[in-house]
Amino acid sequence: MIEDEQETELHRELQRLRRQVAEMAMEKAAFEVQRKLLEGFIAIARSPSHTELLNNFLRQTLETSAEMTRAEKGSLFLLTPSGKIQDAILTRGDTDPDGRFRIFNTILDKGLAGWVCKNRKIGLVTDTQEDDRWLQFPEQPYLVRSALGIPILRRGELFGLLTLLHSQPNHFGFDEMSLMQAMANQLGIVLENAQLYGQLQHYSATLNAELEKGRNIQINFLPDRIPQWPGWEIAAFFQPARQMAGDFYDIFALSGGQVGLIIADVCDKGVGAALFMGLFRSLIRIFSGQTNLEGLSFRADLMANLFVEPTELDEDGLPLSGHFGEPINLTHINALRAIRLTNDYIAINHGDLGMFATLFFGILDPERGILTYINSGHEPPLLLDRDGNVREELKGTGPALGLLPGMTYRVRQTYLDFGDILLGYTDGITESRALDDSFFSYEKLLSVLQPGRASAQVLLQDIVARVMEHAIDAEQFDDITAIAVRRKERDE
Repeated sequence: MIEDEQETELHRELQRLRRQVAEMAMEKAAFEVQRKLLEGFIAIARSPSHTELLNNFLRQTLETSAEMTRAEKGSLFLLTPSGKIQDAILTRGDTDPDGRFRIFNTILDKGLAGWVCKNRKIGLVTDTQEDDRWLQFPEQPYLVRSALGIPILRRGELFGLLTLLHSQPNHFGFDEMSLMQAMANQLGIVLENAQLYGQLQHYSATLNAELEKGRNIQINFLPDRIPQWPGWEIAAFFQPARQMAGDFYDIFALSGGQVGLIIADVCDKGVGAALFMGLFRSLIRIFSGQTNLEGLSFRADLMANLFVEPTELDEDGLPLSGHFGEPINLTHINALRAIRLTNDYIAINHGDLGMFATLFFGILDPERGILTYINSGHEPPLLLDRDGNVREELKGTGPALGLLPGMTYRVRQTYLDFGDILLGYTDGITESRALDDSFFSYEKLLSVLQPGRASAQVLLQDIVARVMEHAIDAEQFDDITAIAVRRKERDE
C-alpha cells in the first residue's frame, strides 16, 4: 500500500517536472522569437534600405515561426487598411507563390483566413476534415490537416495574417497558440512602426522634392554667371546652410554703363527667409531701374530720405557733387532710391511678419572707379589696397530694410584704385562655428587678407578654405556668402 502511494507520488512529481520542462521550453522559444524580432526591428530602424530589410525580416520571422511550431508550410500576408493583401511572403519550398497569392486575395473573407480577420483572434483548426472553416481547393498538391491562423494586430488595426500548416491532424495546440500570440504582439509593434516610418519617408520625400524645387528657383534668382566688365574682376561664393537660404548677392548692369552690386542677409534661415530673399532681390532690381516697369516714374521728393555726404543740392533737390568734387552720377542716386522704396514696401505690407534684411547696395562707375553706396545695417564691406591692407570699412549708413517705414539712409562714396579689392561678406563667415563652438571671427578673416593677391577669385577661395578648415566636421549653422570686386592694374 505504501509502495503504491509512493509510486503515485513519484508519478505526479514526474508529470509536474515534465510540465515545468515543457513550459520552460515554450518560454525559451517565445524568448528566442522575441529576441529575433527585436534584433530585426533595431536593424530596420538603423538601415537606409528600409523596405528591403523589412521584407527580409518578415521572411525570417515566418521561417522562425514555422521552425518553433514545427510547421511544414506557412505564409505571412500584409494587409492594406481596406483589408486587401498588400504583400505575401511564403516559407521556403512553396511552389507557385504567385498562384497562392491570387487565390488568397480572392478568398481572404472566407474560410479560416476570413474567420480570423473578422474575429480578430487566433483560429485553430485541429483537423481540417472536421472543421467547416477550412476551405479545401481542388487539385491542391498539399493536403492540410492542421492549421493555425494568427492575426497581427496593433491598437485594433489589422496589419497582417500569419498562417501555419501541417499535414497531420492535431499538430497545433494550446502551446503553439500561446507562442504565436506572443510573437504576433511583437510583430504588430514592428509593422505599426514600419507603417509610420513608411509614411514619414513618403512625407519626407515629398517635402524634399518641394524644397528642391524651391532651391532651384532660388538659385535661379542668383546670377547664372558672374558678369565681368573691362578692367575689373568680380567673383562670388554662395553656400546655404539648408536647402534654401536667406543670403543672396546680385550683380547687374544699370543704364549708362554703371554696375549694381548687392550682398544681403535676410533674418532667419530656411523657407521663410528664402521667400523674402526673392522678394527683396526683385524689389531692389525693379526700384533701381534694372528692371523697367511701364508707367513707373520717380519724383524728386523721393530724395527726402536719402542724404548725400557732403550734401550739396541744386534747386530741384538733386545732388551737385560728391566726395571727389565731381557731379554725382544721377544713375547712382536713382538706383539707390531702391533702398528707401524697398524698405517702405516691406515695412508697410509685411511688417507684421517681423522679417527684415541687412543689405549693402553699391553702384560702381567702372570707368572712374567711384562706388556710391548705402549700407543698410550689413557687415561692413572691406576695401583692400594692393598690399592686402584694409584701407576702408564701408560701415552702416542706415538701418536694416523692412523694420519701419520712412527710415533715413545716407549715401556715401568711395574710390577703388588700381589693384584695390572690395570684399563683401555675410556673418555666416565670421560666425562660422567649430566643434568647440568657437567662431571663425573677424580677426581670423583679416589674417587671410595677405598682400600680393592678384585675383578676387583666389581671395574668396582662400577665405572659404580657411572657414572650412576652422569648422571641420561641425554642422554649418548659417548661410555663407561673399563677393569680391577687384580693379585690375593698369598693365593687366
